[in-house]
Amino acid sequence: MGVIKAICISEEKGTLKKNIDECMLIENFGLENDAHAGSERQVSLLSYEIENAFFIKNELDLEAGVFGENLLVSGFDFKKKAVGTKLKCGDVVLEITQIGKECHTGCNIREKTGDCIMPREGVFAKVVNGGKIKVGDEMSIVKRPYTASVITASDRCYVGINEDVSGPLLTQMLKDSGYEIISYDLLNDDEEMIYNRLVELADNERPDVIFTTGGTGFSVRDNVPEATLKAAHKNVPGISQAIRAYSLNITDRAMLSRAESVIRNRTIIINLPGSPKAVKECLEYVVPSLAHGIDILRGEKDG
Repeated sequence: MGVIKAICISEEKGTLKKNIDECMLIENFGLENDAHAGSERQVSLLSYEIENAFFIKNELDLEAGVFGENLLVSGFDFKKKAVGTKLKCGDVVLEITQIGKECHTGCNIREKTGDCIMPREGVFAKVVNGGKIKVGDEMSIVKRPYTASVITASDRCYVGINEDVSGPLLTQMLKDSGYEIISYDLLNDDEEMIYNRLVELADNERPDVIFTTGGTGFSVRDNVPEATLKAAHKNVPGISQAIRAYSLNITDRAMLSRAESVIRNRTIIINLPGSPKAVKECLEYVVPSLAHGIDILRGEKDG
């Protein structure tokens, strides 16, 4: 939960913003009478704690709004929030559209403060729902449903020799667990095809998690782990290790799984086995603990 400490506007571009204590926010526009309203960066937000620490460190006595922020809010480190995060304050709903920005050369803010923290610490948002806000109002994060994409990797299913049962089962189980399904893909076992789709999903469609099924064994055409590692920005070995340890209580063949789990951007990618029975067992095991990791990646919880 956050608290609004200042609401700042400037009537002309190039001038410092000043705290006006209360204001109307206009849907898809910005703060009423603010010179930057209507731009692609409708509302700027900055952490009160970060701004205050900067003032103390540099022995500055400046007013809120000096960094060009519209809303100075206590309780949030905005740069840790993901694009798409929604913030609610009374009737007002904001959606973060940009994290930081490029700092302008010859910036009058930098001339006044010696540094401009907004480009690296602030965020920008659009007004999804308008209304009146005032200093002292509480701000909260709107909890979004978790999102998932499903990929089945199978040469035989891809050409229609076999029916894909595991992918649709995985999709339905995720829906039943409250996930919003972004996409379902049936691919062949080509490493490059799988890799390209993982990258496209994580970079553009940005589901919270991508589950793959199939292609994790010893066959020459089992290429899902390789494609997954190639797409990774960070490895998350604990997820796949835990799945294997759990599955060993069911079958000793679990030791033959080469499944991987990784992070690309803010998307978790998890390889699951190919059989419907194993998919059901593994997903039921992993889903309860997964929510905490997703919340951390979204910036909705601390690690």
